[in-house]
Amino acid sequence: MYKKALGMLLMLNLIFFFGTICVKGIVQNRQAAAPLREIQLDERLLSDRGDKCMGIMDTAVSGQRVVDVRLLERSDSYHGDGYHLGSEDLDILSRIVEAEAGNQDVEGRLLVANVVLNRVDSEKFPNSVKDVVFQEEKGVCQFSPVSNGRIWEVQVSEETDEAVERALEGEDISDGALYFVARKYADDGKVNWFDSNLTYLFEYGGHEFFK
Repeated sequence: MYKKALGMLLMLNLIFFFGTICVKGIVQNRQAAAPLREIQLDERLLSDRGDKCMGIMDTAVSGQRVVDVRLLERSDSYHGDGYHLGSEDLDILSRIVEAEAGNQDVEGRLLVANVVLNRVDSEKFPNSVKDVVFQEEKGVCQFSPVSNGRIWEVQVSEETDEAVERALEGEDISDGALYFVARKYADDGKVNWFDSNLTYLFEYGGHEFFK
């Protein structure tokens, strides 16, 4: 009788011991699987939300999120929807707009900015604001404020800043104009060349626009 009771007690101890090992293993397996479930949950959330709020994100195996390095990049140049300019080009664009149309309303200034940017886009002209503004043909500057140095004398106004910003954001009211001239101030030879070789578009604020 004694031996039988001792055998049953030993068996119960063995059952308890192996049961403890099994339970511990189950808990460990659940803990190990938790990051995977979190990753799957994160992926579903990102799929549902897209990148509207957080941008493109990766999830590490540990369950930690790693932000795509592209989201941390910052540019020191002005950028809009239409153009990305460095500080030098932005300064030159603002100065030429002020020098050419500083006595006009914002739309008149916007038109001058449009012409400069249209030239940057055109295969007929250089591909930077600086090169467009300072371009010369047979020793003659394309813009009179460059030839007489006035481009460096102007103080850029808030209206010009607004016009330039609108142009850089993609607003173009110029119908693709590549040239403009103030007929009453230009010499006859230049005006005749405009009339003979270009397509007249419209007049605004004392400037006639062509392409």
